[in-house]
Amino acid sequence: MENLGTWISENAATWGVQIGIAIAIFVVGKIIARQISKLIQKGMQRAGSDPILVSFIGNVSYVILLVAVVLAAIDSLGVNVTSLMAILGAAGLAIGLALKDSLSNFAAGVMIIIFRPFKIGDYITAGGTAGVVDEIGLFATLMHTPDNQRIIVPNSSIIGGNITNTSALPTRRIDLVFGIGYDDNIGQARDIIMSVIEADERILADPAPTVAVAELADSSVNLNVRPWVESADYWTVRPDLLETIKVRFDEAGITIPYPQQDVYMHEVKAPG
Repeated sequence: MENLGTWISENAATWGVQIGIAIAIFVVGKIIARQISKLIQKGMQRAGSDPILVSFIGNVSYVILLVAVVLAAIDSLGVNVTSLMAILGAAGLAIGLALKDSLSNFAAGVMIIIFRPFKIGDYITAGGTAGVVDEIGLFATLMHTPDNQRIIVPNSSIIGGNITNTSALPTRRIDLVFGIGYDDNIGQARDIIMSVIEADERILADPAPTVAVAELADSSVNLNVRPWVESADYWTVRPDLLETIKVRFDEAGITIPYPQQDVYMHEVKAPG
């Protein structure tokens, strides 16, 4: 017991110094890590980076620096850091395998934030659904449908398929098909459609709208009607055109035929 007490008294000072150095390394290193993280975030903000990406990179950089500080503090105590890193690596691998799907969504979220195929407020079709983007998270993207249903789509589903961004471009073409009867005047129908288009100030003059015969169908002559509008006006102009052109056709006596068949009955007289 005397030898143990002597050994402790002889090494207490050394331990105290080592612990004090470790604590100092941790405290100072933590402050420096936080400041470096803030500098990185400020630099990205000045560069106009996405706020979500700024926050993500700032947090990741802080965690990485903090891990380095902790390892430096432990090393100052004389602990074998190499063995500790091997244990942490094995634990990280096991956790990664267990959270494979979550990490896949996380990686996809980082790609969405970096490459920005869409932004908040855009109407997109992705991940097997369509809606307006409300929030872009690191694991999932939140959207709502036109009838106001909430949709939560895993980011890996979005990155793993096609993305259609309806709001990405400033203008959009409306594609309509009107069928008129074979006995109706094509030129008159075209003039009516063009007059409706020209009277609507929301329809753009450039690119110019087009009205042309698409096909001679079984029951009708089909006309392609293709005006251009601002993307924000698409869903209001389209139904207005459908209604106005139908009313004008009715006034002019132009029919919009529906599929029909002519059935001929032949009377067969019995012999004798």
